[in-house]
Amino acid sequence: MSDSYRFPDDFLWGAATSAYQIEGSPTADGAGRNTWLDQTGDVACDHYRRYRDDVAIISELGLNAYRFSVAWGRIHPRGTGTVNKKGIDFYSRLVDCLLEKGIKPNLTLYHWDLPEALDDRGGWLNRDIAEWFGDYAVTMFDALGDRVEMWSTLNEPWVVTDGGYLSGLLAPGHSNLFEAPIATHNLLRAHGTAVERFRSSNAAKGKIGLVVNLEPKYPASESPEDLDAVRRADAYMNRQYLDPVFLGKYPEELRDIFGEAWPEWSDDDMRLIKQPIDFLGVNYYTRRVERDYPANLPLRTMHVPQRQHVHSDTNWEVFPEALTRVLLWVNERYGAGKLPIYITENGASFYDPPHTIDGRVEDPLRVEYYRQHLRAAHEAMKKGVNLRGYYAWSLLDNYEWSHGYSKRFGIVHVDYSTQQRTIKSSGRYYSDVIRSKGDILSK
Repeated sequence: MSDSYRFPDDFLWGAATSAYQIEGSPTADGAGRNTWLDQTGDVACDHYRRYRDDVAIISELGLNAYRFSVAWGRIHPRGTGTVNKKGIDFYSRLVDCLLEKGIKPNLTLYHWDLPEALDDRGGWLNRDIAEWFGDYAVTMFDALGDRVEMWSTLNEPWVVTDGGYLSGLLAPGHSNLFEAPIATHNLLRAHGTAVERFRSSNAAKGKIGLVVNLEPKYPASESPEDLDAVRRADAYMNRQYLDPVFLGKYPEELRDIFGEAWPEWSDDDMRLIKQPIDFLGVNYYTRRVERDYPANLPLRTMHVPQRQHVHSDTNWEVFPEALTRVLLWVNERYGAGKLPIYITENGASFYDPPHTIDGRVEDPLRVEYYRQHLRAAHEAMKKGVNLRGYYAWSLLDNYEWSHGYSKRFGIVHVDYSTQQRTIKSSGRYYSDVIRSKGDILSK
């Protein structure tokens, strides 16, 4: 007899997007420039104008939840101060449209698109940004708190710091060992400030949390050197953003990683960061097998490819077992079995043609990816994880940051030359999973 993969009746089934990746029209209707504006998100998926059509697709798929982000610069064109009513109105219309279809909005305040005016003032290196972010958050709480019940402060702060301030591969393109810990700390202070202000806001009846990308680390061997390498990699990517929020301190390994670039932080800062949150969002894509490699600073580790497994178009190993593992780890280390957890992103980029074939897009590798990872999520629930929902990444093919439009993650295909949307076979499969409450996963 097959295992049962049935999910609870009140489980949230969603898909996720982010503002700059899908909206297009980044400076329309009085919006301010952001740090990504020299890239190619001018049109993207034209969601800013086509949001009603996209909400209709969400409804057709049978999703009961939708995770999206707000572009800070649409709300405060200069990052602070004057509120752009037309920006507020766009997100208000989107929320109303979702609610009309019975779809629960999950609003992320920050998904990497920092207003350019704030970057000019130091961005995430300026301590004042925690207050700037708090003011922006209150603007959104006041505007939508009567209708939005789920709020996330930050999306993947690790990517903001690692890509934007250490490697320099993402906006704002800095590469500075001394800047990285400061950016991380100010991101977490901003998170704490927003949570603190949420509790006395118009949105306080709702729930607020943090979204992190987690990547389980496995040792290449059982040697002491490789085991130490795994601890460093895990501290840097995973515990750096969770220990302060839940335990009130940074992992000790960070002092070893950053050396003289690691600052001392005040107790007041750590108390601010350790605001109680209502849920944790986990974004999971892959795992990493690491070995000790002293020449690769600052982590002194090296990724060891696992070629025996399928890899996605972004060269990420498909390894669903690690999703179960990371959810159990979060539950044990931070949740004591009680912390509500949502898988806020999970998905894969595989090659899809730029145009449909006979009006269809067949993506069997992505179908299998979702089958395996939804099974892995259910396994974590069976082992005691308080998993409340799952959001596929992504609803639409979109602007994939440094990859441009070359990588397609969507369960809905976008023909960028015509903006035609076509539900892929993976989208149809996900819809069938939802309709059966997971029962078809056993097939």
